[in-house]
Amino acid sequence: MMIVELALTLDPERLAARPAHREKLAVLHADGRLIAAGPWEGDTGALLLFDVERPELELILDADPYYRTPGVEVAAVREWNPVFGLSR
Repeated sequence: MMIVELALTLDPERLAARPAHREKLAVLHADGRLIAAGPWEGDTGALLLFDVERPELELILDADPYYRTPGVEVAAVREWNPVFGLSR
């Protein structure tokens, strides 16, 4: 599993791009590649949990212009190996 952590600002371009981004996330969730996603309290960042390998994650990030929108920074990408709760 892969975790993507975003740092966010209230940039108007980010806010305008968010609906289309959330539509893409809904498709990824429906097909099982996105397990969970959501913003931190205060909308200063977000966490996304994907059930994909790194190469596929890179394709997902490249396909969504939101990740390159002003006000959005991919702060971290990490592989996560859950011990309890979630498993592949």
